[in-house]
Amino acid sequence: MALPAERPKLTGRAFYESLGSPKHILAPMVDQSEFAWRLLSRSFLPPCQQASLLAYTPMLHARLYKESQSYRDHHFQPCRTSLSKSDTDSDAYLDGHPTHDRPLIVQFCANDPDDLLQAALRVAPHCDAVDLNLGCPQGIARKGHYGSFLQESPNLIHSLISTLAKNLEIPVTAKMRILDTKEDTLRYAKLLLDAGASWIAVHGRRREQKGHETGLADWKVIRYLRENLSKETVIFANGNILGYEDLDQCLQKTGADGVMSAEGNLCDPGIFAGEEGRREGVKRGEYWVGKDGRGGWRMDAVLRRYLDILYKFVLEKEPPSRNPIFQPDETRNSIQPDSSTTEPILPVPELSPIKTDTSLLPSTNHQDNQHDAQPPAKKRKQNHQTTRTTSPNLLAVQAHLFHLLRPLVSKHTNIRDKLARARPGDMEKYEEILADVQHVTREGMLELENDQGRPGVMDGIGVGEGDSDVEKEEEEEDEGESSVKAVERCRRPWWVCQAYVRPLPKEALKKGSLKLGKKALKKLEAEAGNGGRNKTDTEHKSVKEKREMVEPVREETDERDGVPRQEMAQEAMHLGTRASTPIGLAPIGGAAEVSSSTAEVAARAAESGSTFGIDNGTAGITSTGDFGGGRGVWWGLLG
Repeated sequence: MALPAERPKLTGRAFYESLGSPKHILAPMVDQSEFAWRLLSRSFLPPCQQASLLAYTPMLHARLYKESQSYRDHHFQPCRTSLSKSDTDSDAYLDGHPTHDRPLIVQFCANDPDDLLQAALRVAPHCDAVDLNLGCPQGIARKGHYGSFLQESPNLIHSLISTLAKNLEIPVTAKMRILDTKEDTLRYAKLLLDAGASWIAVHGRRREQKGHETGLADWKVIRYLRENLSKETVIFANGNILGYEDLDQCLQKTGADGVMSAEGNLCDPGIFAGEEGRREGVKRGEYWVGKDGRGGWRMDAVLRRYLDILYKFVLEKEPPSRNPIFQPDETRNSIQPDSSTTEPILPVPELSPIKTDTSLLPSTNHQDNQHDAQPPAKKRKQNHQTTRTTSPNLLAVQAHLFHLLRPLVSKHTNIRDKLARARPGDMEKYEEILADVQHVTREGMLELENDQGRPGVMDGIGVGEGDSDVEKEEEEEDEGESSVKAVERCRRPWWVCQAYVRPLPKEALKKGSLKLGKKALKKLEAEAGNGGRNKTDTEHKSVKEKREMVEPVREETDERDGVPRQEMAQEAMHLGTRASTPIGLAPIGGAAEVSSSTAEVAARAAESGSTFGIDNGTAGITSTGDFGGGRGVWWGLLG
């Protein structure tokens, strides 16, 4: 089905320029770059600049999207009615809305050209381009043979991209990871471009770099691609973005046309806000500025924005009335907040009366605070039949808040526990959490005002006992082998949004969060037995051999690149394999230690028929059951 000659489409740089040549891109994140989060990320920009942020949808599974009407309805919602190939006249709803969700790229994973094409044809009227995921490093991608595990199948990759390039009315793009050498990476990039990709987004990490072994992205390889590909080639860089200042630095060092943020955006959705957006945030009292000039978005203000978007756009009703966000009497911000604090952040389109599909809305059966009046746990489990929401925007809230509030819930574990118990779509519970966050933020800001000048306190950031010794020891290491400077640069008061800095692999080994496998231990023992004479040889081993030195005990820990939905478990069966990996990873905390609420969690595990246990000092529960409309295994950390 070739395109009509009278309807030429823009591709490559011409297509990129037609979108306004966006420099900042919200990366595709499984279950985490959904409509509401994209709208939240854009809301920190001035209204005239919001369309300058290019955004990707979460990764969708092409075969499931092609075959399952339910999967389509619950993962991509551009219309108020069920989406079909010919359904283009329905009222615009969420995904790809022409007013506030463009430009938009829809990403698919696939290993069959026809599956990919049929899925792409359904979404084409509601997006600007379709992207092929070639970067997912997770085990389920290996079993299903998609994502980064297509690297060894160049003919298949070429067929996937060329099929879309020839038969879609919109462009096709691709997101990839670097390979072992820069030369191999260049050949790989040329393959994608020759097949018809209008641009390539390059994650500067190899497939093996995930979880505790994530390490740093290699910007030099992206620079090498820029210098050895045609100037007409559009390249996006991805990796090492912790704050706004890293965006420009990445562009300068890589020469890329645009820069993506994934995990940095999850911790701080206002990461793309420039000076004008931050100045407006100061006026509204939402952006905090310290004595040293460093600042950040207040968590309570960001949470309010997020919930308001869910109310107005997803649930289509007005948010509850709330008091303005708290401001200290003697605020250190040079500009006082004005009356616009309570005004809407985004223009809300006029909504005509509709009949909302109740399957997409949360149940109103709230039982969290009624334990005393309920029957025993086993009977309660048997009688507990509530309608669960299937809206991707409501299902993603809990995971988003654990990223967003990580420093806050580490200090205030009661809020962490309440968030862990929140059911998807339970807006009343999230309003309670917002009230708690606002309360502790008020206390934190007042404490900061009172503690200025106290020894050991820098802008409300206390130095814990023993931290100084650790930092002194790690400061002696090379800058490229330590994350200390990055941690210090990103550190803010616990009630301010801030990046999560992953320990480098060497640091993870030292701290015990990453363990060596048998092969690595034997090699280290052999080196020790030879008095270290093999050290030079080891340093000169190939990249592939060096990777084998470290074998993480747990592979499925990367929360940014491949946390699959419960439906993803079916993909391995569709593709002729059997999935044995967990099919839903919902983080409940960050620290690897047993919390004071372990007994409570154990009770909840027993109540739900789950298994409670402690693994390497980390408490958690594993449960097999019905989660969000599908059968799945769920593991949650408690720390």
